[in-house]
Amino acid sequence: MGTAADRPSIAFAFEHVRQRSVHLAEPLSAEDCCAQSMPDASPVKWHLAHTTWFFETFILEPRESGFQPFHPAFRVIFNSYYNGVGDKHPRPRRGLLTRPSLDEVLAYRADVDRRIARLLDIAHGDRALADLVELGMQHEQQHQELMLTDVKHLLAQNPTFPAYLDSPLPASAPAGGTEWIAFDGGLAEIGHAGRGFAFDNELPRHRQYVAPFALASNLVTNAEYLAFVEDGGYRDPSLWLAEGWDKVMSGESAHPLYWQRDNDGHWREFTLHGLLPLDPARPVTHVSLYEADAYARWRGARLPTEAEWEFAARDVAIACGDLHPRASGSAGLAQMFGECWQWTSSSYAPYPGFAPAPGAIGEYNGKFMVNQYVLRGSSCATPHGHARASYRNFFPAGSRWQFTGIRLAR
Repeated sequence: MGTAADRPSIAFAFEHVRQRSVHLAEPLSAEDCCAQSMPDASPVKWHLAHTTWFFETFILEPRESGFQPFHPAFRVIFNSYYNGVGDKHPRPRRGLLTRPSLDEVLAYRADVDRRIARLLDIAHGDRALADLVELGMQHEQQHQELMLTDVKHLLAQNPTFPAYLDSPLPASAPAGGTEWIAFDGGLAEIGHAGRGFAFDNELPRHRQYVAPFALASNLVTNAEYLAFVEDGGYRDPSLWLAEGWDKVMSGESAHPLYWQRDNDGHWREFTLHGLLPLDPARPVTHVSLYEADAYARWRGARLPTEAEWEFAARDVAIACGDLHPRASGSAGLAQMFGECWQWTSSSYAPYPGFAPAPGAIGEYNGKFMVNQYVLRGSSCATPHGHARASYRNFFPAGSRWQFTGIRLAR
């Protein structure tokens, strides 16, 4: 998990991360924070409590003298997938947890925050403690992104299409042309290296041969993807993987998740700023691996492997987004970070020599290395400082509610 910071730094970072989660919930009502729009999403209130449960369960319980839980029932209802901890409340029924109230969840957070801060003060210099707190903060940053994508899906179910943000989304300048950036490839070092945090699935660093390849300089835009839609891309089975075509035939997929066409034939897109005209210059987002792969075939291209993506991103500066993907205004290789997570053709599998940590904490990544695909980069909802070139995000091929986009390769 990398080298931990010293005590003053870790305490300051802990407070900052914890405050940001509460800040993300501030535009929402208590009703907004309780609702669950689908089994894959969770209520904002549950995210606020589960991230707190992580610190209470994995840090306070084994380390705090005279430990007493804030509420005994929270050990079960806010456990996500840690079988080693014990029973769990069913994920699809998280939206039925009207109790505890949002106020009680916020009180739970405040109580655990005080106790973690006290523990850090007492045990400063304890490297193992600092590493666990760092893992908890990185885990919470993942949930901060999920809070935004989950609440976006929730608000999109409302026929009034309420905005999460009151501020307007500025129009984009026309997108620049896409060029192909060539890479010689070769024997590459893949995986996390150097100082700083990394999840266990980014390790161990290892050598992998990468054949010569080229990447598109920009992400696929709304205008480019709309051309695929209007050309009958969703009516041509030759472009689709079998499972993806099944979703098309079932009516589940006919365009990206938050697109809709009005009676005048104009396309609109639901965003965290509300329902807006589709901006042709911005990257297409909320597409599945199936849609990304079909579009790439239609263009006579393919999706990159995760090794190709990481090889290309080694020297790219990491940028942060503004809660909706921005149009590209840069020459060369652009939009690698801070706009959309980018589907790769790589299945989510362990690196050679991977070994999960012992105990329940080892359930964090390793047990999900089946039936998932790797996404690289970061999105407009990824917290500042959370992205890096070696980061391995992963979702099932049909997932669309995250800010997922397309970069072509050949």
